[in-house]
Amino acid sequence: MSIIQVSKQRRQQSEIDIAPLIDIVFILLIFFMVTTTFIRDAKLEIERPGAKTAQQADNRSVRVSVGRRGEIFVDARPIKPWMLQAKMREIISRQRIKTVLVIADRRVETGLLVDVVDQCRLAGAQDVGVAVEQEI
Repeated sequence: MSIIQVSKQRRQQSEIDIAPLIDIVFILLIFFMVTTTFIRDAKLEIERPGAKTAQQADNRSVRVSVGRRGEIFVDARPIKPWMLQAKMREIISRQRIKTVLVIADRRVETGLLVDVVDQCRLAGAQDVGVAVEQEI
């Protein structure tokens, strides 16, 4: 056999197997899907009030949603109003950052909104903010 024939055989035999590459890509995809944090507003259709001084909220804050009919959700789970303080105390005690973001519909009664904020503060929250839409 000549050198030319040997080099042609090597070229024909040297194929790239991409199966391990595909496996690694799928593993990375699964890893990123599992570790990604999704922010949800508790399946409520909430029309937020507007404010010109709105600022970006911390993603690590506990989210308390208040619907227009007075329903309350803590991190997308429904909760009874009388259980709010105890649930918030339980959640806040496990967190290093003790921030709460209240997401309330613009038609929620002011008394209910103040009560929710008050219950969060009584539970130990250091910062309690109300989510708004930024006005331009």
